[in-house]
This record gives sequence, structure tokens and C-alpha cells, in this order.
Amino acid sequence: MTNSLPPLRIGLGYDSHRLGNQGPLRIGGIDLPADVHSIGHSDADVLLHAITDALLGAVAEPDIGQLFPDNAAENRNRDSAEFLHEALVRIRHHGMAIVNLDCVILAERPKMAPHLVAMRETIAGLLDLAVDQVGIKAKTGEGVGSIGSANAIAARAVVLLHRASG
Repeated sequence: MTNSLPPLRIGLGYDSHRLGNQGPLRIGGIDLPADVHSIGHSDADVLLHAITDALLGAVAEPDIGQLFPDNAAENRNRDSAEFLHEALVRIRHHGMAIVNLDCVILAERPKMAPHLVAMRETIAGLLDLAVDQVGIKAKTGEGVGSIGSANAIAARAVVLLHRASG
């Protein structure tokens, strides 16, 4: 454990993936019934990827692409919850704990609102947090760009960490 980190740290994460035909769409650790899926080397869960990078960035650890390269066979179709777990192990190694995280999913379709509670509960469980420590919002692209034309999905996450006691 290192004690050189200040008592509070902020991390920012971002991820995006192209969308392909046929679902389901895995996001926030759950499978959504959809006629699209994220294209990626792992399970392409943009939300868990963004949260993972936010956690890693808060403690100045290498990003998800460096730790879990997309050209490594062991990462093919890998569950992104494993990436998130490794990030949690690393922040704890630095003596830090999560205060809260706030996320935005950017997707034209499917509608995310019916699934946000399940995503919050799943992510809270993966990170050993209370549900009220996990905020998730969804926004459309309003018909603009690759998100607005439903060719891509993206997520942003910010996390606040504090020095854990004991």
C-alpha cells in the first residue's frame, strides 16, 4: 500500500464501441434484450470499461487497454466484470476506497431507462457498494454522429475515491 496519494482522488473513464446486428447488448454487467450488440474483443461492455478506466486513472495505474490488450487471446469474449475486479484490487492496494461514481451511457437505442436500476444494483454488487453510491444516466445522440445514428454506443464515468481507514 502506498500512502503518497492525497486523501481524495478523482478518476475519469470513457469507452465506445461500434454496434452490430443482433443482440443481446451487454452493458452495466447485464444483458439487455436488443437487436444490436457491441463489437469488441471482450464482451464490449462500454459502461464497465469506462468505470474500470475511471478507477485505474484515479490511482494513476495503467488503463484498461494496457492491462487487458485487445490482441491477447485470454481477453477474447472475456467478462468485463473481471476487468472491474482488477481495478478494484488496484485501488485497494493504494489504500483507497470508492466514495461514489457517476456514469452516462450514450446510446440512441435501445432505451436504457428501464434497465438503469438493474445496472446500478449489478455495479454496486461488483464493487461492494451501496446502490446510492452508483449514479447512471442515459442520453441519446439526438440523431447526431455515430451515436445518434445508432452505429455506436459510448459511456463516461467519473469516480471519487478517498483514503480508506485502517
